[in-house]
Amino acid sequence: MRAEAVVVAEAGRLPVLRGEPPLTLRATPDAVYVVGTAAGPLGGDDLHLHLEVRENAVLRIRSAAAQLALPGHRPGPSRMSVTATVAPGARLEWLPEPLILGHRADHRVSSIVDLCGGATLLWREELICGRHDEPSGDGVISFRAEYAGRPLLVQSLDVGPHAPGWDGPAVLDGARASGSLLRVDASIAWPGSEIIAPTAVGMPLAGPGWLVTATAPDAHTLRAYLTR
Repeated sequence: MRAEAVVVAEAGRLPVLRGEPPLTLRATPDAVYVVGTAAGPLGGDDLHLHLEVRENAVLRIRSAAAQLALPGHRPGPSRMSVTATVAPGARLEWLPEPLILGHRADHRVSSIVDLCGGATLLWREELICGRHDEPSGDGVISFRAEYAGRPLLVQSLDVGPHAPGWDGPAVLDGARASGSLLRVDASIAWPGSEIIAPTAVGMPLAGPGWLVTATAPDAHTLRAYLTR
């Protein structure tokens, strides 16, 4: 399955709101929700979401439920790409529910955010390795953000049975949940590094941002770490 969704936000309105299953979009007064109207992503699926936040607009993206990646009958991994551009004075909030890697899934996520000077961002990613009492599938989660034309954050996480050492002490150390929360705002004097919990830390970036990264035994604990 191939699907594409596009959201364009201007101050006070959404001139473009277009999606197709499983990336169906629903606008509420507070946010745009991504509603999974088909199973998946399944092996072989290719999904793309593009977000454009124009000058002085605010766009909040949420999801109606967690996204469950599953194996499919088609060869190859499933793919989900998100691209976002945020204009000066605009704000983007990306706060979906977690991604769950079902057993035998092979899923790739790529997110690229281009922030103009004066833009602000709140971006949360949460990954759950397998459903209850189920081994994790494979997943590669990559993220890149640029601010005013310069790299701000580039990171990637490779997990699952085909990723050597992924559940060892150098990566997840047996944790079932992992995630991050990125805040970008040039008007704030961000604090220094902070230990939030034994498996959660906040740190300033070499740019106008602050990043919390965490691992946890479950989704509930992870969410608590990613509200700082």
